Amino acid sequence: MCGRFARRSTHEVLADWFGIESEEMPFFAPTYNAAPQSVQPVVRLSAHTGKREFALMRWGLVPFWAKDAKLGLSTINARAEEAASKPLFREALKRRRCLVPADGFYEWLKLEWQRHPFHIRRRDRRPFAFAGVWGRWQPKHALPIERFTILTCPPSDLVRPLHDRMPVILPAAAWEPWLSPDADAADLRALLVPWAGDELEAVPVSSAVNRADHEGADCVREVPRPVARQLSLLAT
Repeated sequence: MCGRFARRSTHEVLADWFGIESEEMPFFAPTYNAAPQSVQPVVRLSAHTGKREFALMRWGLVPFWAKDAKLGLSTINARAEEAASKPLFREALKRRRCLVPADGFYEWLKLEWQRHPFHIRRRDRRPFAFAGVWGRWQPKHALPIERFTILTCPPSDLVRPLHDRMPVILPAAAWEPWLSPDADAADLRALLVPWAGDELEAVPVSSAVNRADHEGADCVREVPRPVARQLSLLAT
């Protein structure tokens, strides 16, 4: 699962990282605690130019046929193994794939009746991209709303002690094939795997991140590592 993530990189960094002109990007502020139902920037191919563009979307996919937006409360993630067969995500996976920029994501470990947040990030602090899909939903008597979900897969060895799922992190070489409208279904499935490299680390952080409405930098403030047997797998 991916229920919170951080995106602290500036417009300039993300524009360069994803090959998009910064003056063409919509405004968005950094956040250290992106939560479900918040509006976040995603990268997709422009329907007009075929080039990458940033678009602001709400986190929690609502398919066009849904009667109301409540469905978006339970669709912040889509299991990569099932997305192609589920009506909720099937069409979006075929036609509307996107990249979700992030600088890290959070998982919580329960020890002795307490939940300890961990920030999973790159060791070099560079941004990365989750595999996502998006859709457009039309509320009654209102303008259409674009919304997205993040695809998840089984955990890597690093994440396994924390959770049984993790977001699909796409390496830069996979961005073009993931966004391509001509991508083959089998090729797409091959991309939806746990991160295999050793570039990531899991760092215990402040409980400030437990508040979904708090987005400050103290969310990623490192704290002493909890002492427990299962944490040996997370040792750096």
